[in-house]
Amino acid sequence: MALEKQVQTSKIYKNEEAFEGALKYFKGDDLAARVWVNKYALKDSFGNIYEKSPKDMHNRLAKEIARIESKYENPMNEKQIYDVLKDFKYIVPQGGPMTGIGNPHQIASLSNCFVVGDENPTEIVSDSYGGIMKIDQEQIQLMKRRGGVGHDLSHIRPKGSPVKNSALTSTGIVPFMERYSNSTREVAQDGRRGALMLTVFSRHPDAEGFIDAKLEQGKVTGANISVKIDDDFMRAVESGDMYTQKYPINAEKPQTSKEVNPQEIWKKIIHNAWKSAEPGVMFWDTIIRESVPDSYADEGYKTVSTNPCGEIPLCPYDSCRLLAINLNSYVEKPFTDEANFNFDLFKEHVGYAQRIMDDIIDLELEKVDSILAKIDSDPEDEETKRPERTLWEKIRHKAQEGRRTGVGITAEGDMLASMGLTYGTGPATDFSEEVHKTLALSAYNASTELAKERGAFGVFDFEKEKNNPFMNRLYDADPELKEKMQKHGRRNIALLTIAPTGTTSLMTQTTSGIEPVFLPVHKRRRKVNPNDKDVRVDFVDEVGDSWEEYVVMHHKFKDWMKVKGFDTEKNYTQEELDDLVKQSPYHKATSNDVDWLEKVRMQGRIQKWVDHSISVTINLPADATEEDVEKLYMEGWKSGCKGVTVYRDGSRSGVLISNKEKKKEGGLEKMFPDKRPDAVDARIFRFKNSNSGKLEDWVAFQGIINNHLYETFAGKDDIDDFHVPSYIEEGKIVKTKDKQDKTRYDFVFTNKYGDEVTLPGISHAFNPEFHNYAILFSKILQSGTPINEILKTTGKMKSENQNINSWINGFSRSLKSFANGEEALGEVCSECNEEGTMHYQEGCLICTSCGTSKCG
Repeated sequence: MALEKQVQTSKIYKNEEAFEGALKYFKGDDLAARVWVNKYALKDSFGNIYEKSPKDMHNRLAKEIARIESKYENPMNEKQIYDVLKDFKYIVPQGGPMTGIGNPHQIASLSNCFVVGDENPTEIVSDSYGGIMKIDQEQIQLMKRRGGVGHDLSHIRPKGSPVKNSALTSTGIVPFMERYSNSTREVAQDGRRGALMLTVFSRHPDAEGFIDAKLEQGKVTGANISVKIDDDFMRAVESGDMYTQKYPINAEKPQTSKEVNPQEIWKKIIHNAWKSAEPGVMFWDTIIRESVPDSYADEGYKTVSTNPCGEIPLCPYDSCRLLAINLNSYVEKPFTDEANFNFDLFKEHVGYAQRIMDDIIDLELEKVDSILAKIDSDPEDEETKRPERTLWEKIRHKAQEGRRTGVGITAEGDMLASMGLTYGTGPATDFSEEVHKTLALSAYNASTELAKERGAFGVFDFEKEKNNPFMNRLYDADPELKEKMQKHGRRNIALLTIAPTGTTSLMTQTTSGIEPVFLPVHKRRRKVNPNDKDVRVDFVDEVGDSWEEYVVMHHKFKDWMKVKGFDTEKNYTQEELDDLVKQSPYHKATSNDVDWLEKVRMQGRIQKWVDHSISVTINLPADATEEDVEKLYMEGWKSGCKGVTVYRDGSRSGVLISNKEKKKEGGLEKMFPDKRPDAVDARIFRFKNSNSGKLEDWVAFQGIINNHLYETFAGKDDIDDFHVPSYIEEGKIVKTKDKQDKTRYDFVFTNKYGDEVTLPGISHAFNPEFHNYAILFSKILQSGTPINEILKTTGKMKSENQNINSWINGFSRSLKSFANGEEALGEVCSECNEEGTMHYQEGCLICTSCGTSKCG
């Protein structure tokens, strides 16, 4: 309450003030400043900003964490906490904790990750519509509080199974993938889409349909997908033996089973991953065998799926909060022959990080209590509120009892370069393993000390863990830890992860997570007005826009240049830049340069010291083969990785295109059929359009084929007798003939009563003078012209007829909406619209221009 009063009476800053304050804080780094203002500065629901720079944010975090510390023995004080948070130098809370701690305006969880599912799985798992809808609602409720969600679909009976309802047979897994995906896309989280992971076991008879769902149907665009593969499957792939799929997947006497050739499924996984970066693979036996929480499976901690980026395997209704330690900050005298990693300071700070993470659990429990209070105060009846309340009560119980934490790292690539080691080589991997081993031992020792002061997690039992290979690895490395664990227990059921750091690494100004540097130096273009004074025009594009080219240097590469005496302000030629990179420790150590197999082996060696999992992507060049992907996946399994994801350069641009064979003309793939189908899937896009300074309600009907915009009709939403209910978002545009045998286009949708409704004459419903324009631009769309190129044209159109100008503006708005929805999964950033800046890091798509990240 005191904090709420303080915030309400504190100063409100304009966006420009906060940006200027952050820009000064980050020493002129406008990308870091923009990311902080947009994502992490304290705001209310009206967009008012209450913090002028990250210094204010770190004070907010330190104050709240110190408040929790004061409840326990030997508390850290506020200054101690602030000192390890400031400047993003040592300890960096991620995502939910950074935005939510001490934020009275946001009733949201601090957790980054959740998994939902059946708490008490038996041999025959329920897959009724009621159970499926329950998961759907839980997913939505969590996403609206900013959480990423994962759940497994292996409990759903396979296609063709008998069911006791009017359908008679089951539809199988794939339709429900689409349902859950669509739910994700509907839920906005602070202006970004939800994040979802869907998994299925290789033993499930519908596994092949699951693997093909995104590529063939092009509809599961709101979810990441991964296949849970067991050791039997991998051994059968190697030996050529047959493999048994069955349902239920764990049943001794299954309802259905079949023998399949695992090599055919394996080839399908490899081909799809090569073609579209999905599915990822999870080596499920390795995950379960190494999982410390699964020692308590009988207590409800059986792992069933992972969060959307794959770094936290979880049991149903468990959650996790994330924090990163900036590894580069422990290198003393970086980029010199005397470079040294300060292990003593590192161990001390790992202990602080584990302590802070445990405090954040208490802060999360307070947040969950506020969510429960909000549910209670909502005006809905108790029956409506019950599912949401029950969900958060389960989450609260798991968080309080297990006290799971997610201590991770960032700047692995910079740490190695600062030490003079080349990422992806043997010596670098040896050093990385030593650092992560130290981190694991320090964190587990700290959790044991916390148990001595605060008590062990609720179901701790040393005997249950005694055969766990991860725990025994720790005990072999530190026998005293075993003695302390037997005596005091441990505060947290599991502690460690390596998560995507995405936007966090933009503020630490380092490489991201465990990844190598993407590029140490590259050129960017910025659109400029050629008439402005002192503007340099380096490039004029095909539509006449002027651009300035400038060099962007990775921050730590710049530090290397300073240490070696190179001028960082000089305007270098490309040849000079290439020569600088060759001299630096970043040479042959970028995302696309590192030895792929060595990177997988490095992941496997580090995984032995991480109790959860590691989110990492193996970046491959466009000419990498399916055989290359197969080698990587197989090496991942043999090296002890818990999961592997690959991204072949340019492969994601084809995600939304049907997998059906495409006709070719002149060497170009055709997106659309030669003849328009009688019925085309459609979506409704409603928006406000400005006409002479007045906002009008507009609506667009957008016909879609193969998930590409095929045709569109747009105009003012004031059409008599042509009303589409506000809850309708999709339907079909049907081509038909009227009584005079003239072609017309009708909109067909299903209302809330399940009735099919036809609205005739969509093609002539709007102002007739707009109709020819709609036909013209639809023809341009059907030719395959990129939407961005059409937008450049509409941006330059201006008529003396104000109605036409208004229509062009509205039409452009409808195009932009579809471009953003489509291109966010391709090679163009949906936020800044920069081309070629979207790159996979740690299993997560991130824009190197504006910092937009799917994982937050």
